[in-house]
Amino acid sequence: MNLNVKNCSRNFYRGPLKCEFEDAGVFISEKGNLYFQTDTEEKKIVFIDEFKENEEKTFFLKKAENSPEIVKVKDNGNGEVDIFINEQLFTTYHYSERVSRPFLNPVIGPEGKNVLREPASEGNPENFDHIHHRGIWVAHGDVNGTDNWSEMEGHGKTVHKKFISLISGPVFGKIHSLNDWVDNKGEKILEEERIITVYNMPEKARIIDHLLILRATEGEVIFKDTKESGLLSVRVNPSMEGRNTGIIVNSTGATGEKECWGKRAFWCDYSGEIEGVKCGISIFDFPENLRYPTWWHVRDYGLMTANFFGLSDFYGNKKISGTYILPAYGELKLYYRIYIHSGDVKEGKVNEMFLNFIYPPEIKVE
Repeated sequence: MNLNVKNCSRNFYRGPLKCEFEDAGVFISEKGNLYFQTDTEEKKIVFIDEFKENEEKTFFLKKAENSPEIVKVKDNGNGEVDIFINEQLFTTYHYSERVSRPFLNPVIGPEGKNVLREPASEGNPENFDHIHHRGIWVAHGDVNGTDNWSEMEGHGKTVHKKFISLISGPVFGKIHSLNDWVDNKGEKILEEERIITVYNMPEKARIIDHLLILRATEGEVIFKDTKESGLLSVRVNPSMEGRNTGIIVNSTGATGEKECWGKRAFWCDYSGEIEGVKCGISIFDFPENLRYPTWWHVRDYGLMTANFFGLSDFYGNKKISGTYILPAYGELKLYYRIYIHSGDVKEGKVNEMFLNFIYPPEIKVE
């Protein structure tokens, strides 16, 4: 079978590509230099390649007899799932009952540097501010009256229920989990399905796709207006903070907390130096997400969240509300891409990578 791929954009493309595909398994190009991995859950085939402006390529695929697990996903059995790329640890998903809600940490970027702040130890001997900022996580400060954002007295939790799948392969690895949001008495508020996909990208330009599906399985869910929220949140390495070497930039060109906090943008980026190495991390919003483009709760002390709820704070007007009501038995689906890069926002070609995200090449199966 053939795949015909055309980059219709004037933008250079580098990254993962997907198209509808029914056959299961791993395929390889006729020349033997490119793997194609089927995502059986999404019924898509995924591969990684580069395309020049308006370039067109055709690939002839054949089944791969043996394929390496370049992106390896491994459950340690102690409440942690490690993801390795080329046998090097990239990130760890923490899901044990000891944590208030699942999170990723570390996330290893250029030259082996963790772009995230390490999670606080028990009792917070590090004296960290905002100990609930544990890396990359999902949370909201007022959901049916429950605080599922902080770790203060009476807070709610996101409880891991099971893994639907853990997938390794030559092109991508995936963690597909099912969780419950519960109040401080353990009563279920809603169900969360989370799909984290990591690709076989180089250390200087790594990508995590983050799909979140929230379902109102117990009845109507009210997400109240509050800035204490991020249905995708990041806390960066302390040396990257805006109060240290870091700089915040958004898609409009705004710079720093003063210009970016509470403003709408297609993406937001945080970059700085870690032990002399320039690196950064971005969050890309997706056009089909609720209230796209989102608002950003982003601070010089290292927090960056996609937050479309806290409008009264962002506009400084209590008459403007970001409260969202998810009807009983309805669902809210959100898709974000996290981009870890070398250099600052320009050196990392952040806007180019965002355009690749929302305008990928066209693919036809022939």
